[in-house]
Order: sequence, then structure tokens, then C-alpha cells
Amino acid sequence: LLQVVRGYKATVQQTLDILFLQEGSEFLSSTDASTRDSADRTIIAWDFRTSAKISNQIFHERYTCPSLALHPKEPVFLAQTNGNYLALFSAVWPYRMSRRRRYEGHKVEGYSVGCECSPGGDLLVTGSADGRVLMYSFRTASRACTLQGHTQACVGTTFHPVLPSVLATCSWGGDVKIWH
Repeated sequence: LLQVVRGYKATVQQTLDILFLQEGSEFLSSTDASTRDSADRTIIAWDFRTSAKISNQIFHERYTCPSLALHPKEPVFLAQTNGNYLALFSAVWPYRMSRRRRYEGHKVEGYSVGCECSPGGDLLVTGSADGRVLMYSFRTASRACTLQGHTQACVGTTFHPVLPSVLATCSWGGDVKIWH
């Protein structure tokens, strides 16, 4: 039986997602702390062992980030933003956002739209509020493919862990689709 062994308090609004970084000694939390005047504390880095905040100055734009994803091979992570783009960050301190690479073309529009990297790391996949499923080239940030997936917002996408050419998607309306 599992039991709570440590707690972390961001002293902000809701926590939207959490993500352990590669070695597991640090993790990130994404919060709903963005305001008109400030976006600090939107993504917080934590020390797993001590419960201390490492940084709350990671993302400086006025959007919340409903989903975080770790790249399987590179020391980077992605944040889905309510600004209708995926932002790329270094996964090592000081966790800088890439100004050169941004993955755009999908809509979040207040939904908790997920994102993920393919098992090999060459593709990024995300849903869209208009029901589409979009894949991007990790290296170039160009759109590799668009699928007309769902009639309602596509909120979840995930690659099969053993069969990398199989993708599952789900929508706000409750349907799940498997793609090959």
C-alpha cells in the first residue's frame, strides 16, 4: 500500500501537470498562476529530495501550460501552452526556453490538450481544440502531418510503448481512436 512520504506546496492556484526529469532528482509542476501582469510560477522546478523550489522563473509568457512532456533522448522538455503553441525548454538548470524552436498551428483554447514525443524522439504529437491531431518534426518544428481526428477537441495523444507506429488519441467527447 502506498503512503504519502513528502509534500510540496506551490502556494498558487491549481497544479495542472507534473513531470519528473531524466535522473528523477528534480521534477516540474505546471500551475494556473498566470495573470495579466505576471507569468512567473507558471512552471516550477522542484528538488525531489528536499522539497525545495529550484526555480519558478522558467516560463515568462502569460499563458498557462496544461501539459508537460519529456523528450526521450535529448535533455529538453515541452510545455503545451494556452497560447496555441508547444514551447521547448532545456531540462537542466536554468531551464531556458528555446527562442528558435516553437511548434505552432494547433489550438488549445482553454482545453487541457496533451502533448508527447514519439519513442524515438523524432516526432512530437499534440491534439487540437478543433479535433485535429498534429505531428511536428522535433528538429525543424515544421508540421510533419495533420490528421482529421475527432469532431470535438482532441485532448490526449500517446504513442504505443512497444509499437512506435501506433498512436492513440482521445477527445473531449469521450471517443478514443487508434492510428497505424
